[in-house]
Amino acid sequence: QVQLVESGGGLVQPGGSLRLSCAASGYIFSAYTMGWYRQAPGKQRELVAVITPTGDSTHYGDSLRGRFTISRDDNRNTLYLRMNNLQPEDTAVYYCEVPTLSEWGQGTQVTVST
Repeated sequence: QVQLVESGGGLVQPGGSLRLSCAASGYIFSAYTMGWYRQAPGKQRELVAVITPTGDSTHYGDSLRGRFTISRDDNRNTLYLRMNNLQPEDTAVYYCEVPTLSEWGQGTQVTVST
């Protein structure tokens, strides 16, 4: 079955950086668009970024392009999210997802605070 395991979250100060990883298994990773989504307490889930199967096209949520970078390594079946200049409003649980399969992982907590 599809398994998506996120890692790399944690506590970081404003202005800091993190790299999230999502290890995928149970399906042909290279054939699917992949995405990162996030959900903050009391807020709706929102798109962070998606990347096409070949990695040649990416799309970011509003105001995130330039700070966040999505990438993939099809040899390692792994999705990444590089997050720079993190701000308190980026605090959320971040989920890796295969949109067309409606599958997502357990999430990884990112907390931006002093």
